[in-house]
Amino acid sequence: MSFDLSVWALEDGATPEDVRAAVEGCRQGRHVDRYPDPRVVAFYRAITASYPDRHPGPDSPWAVAPLHAAHDHVELNLHPTCADQVLLDIERLAGEHGLMLFDPQDGSVYPPPARLPG
Repeated sequence: MSFDLSVWALEDGATPEDVRAAVEGCRQGRHVDRYPDPRVVAFYRAITASYPDRHPGPDSPWAVAPLHAAHDHVELNLHPTCADQVLLDIERLAGEHGLMLFDPQDGSVYPPPARLPG
């Protein structure tokens, strides 16, 4: 069993409902074939620089590797016992790259800090 998260690059003004709709579309196999969003690419490179997903070692946080990366999102399947620092790094990097964070365990969506009403 894994603890799952995903990060999403949607248009400015996207709502939690938009993220949930995108997640559902992905689950149903609806994917648009287009060039990867630069925010997704930057997030993927940053998170895998710290926690490699190709030939991961025994201390890897990934329950499924390599990570599932699409043009608009990255799915992160984590071992339930992974270090809290991994989750903090995912949250920080999602914010730095303007990505919305989706928690499928309870359906919560967390917008990047810059998008939170001030």
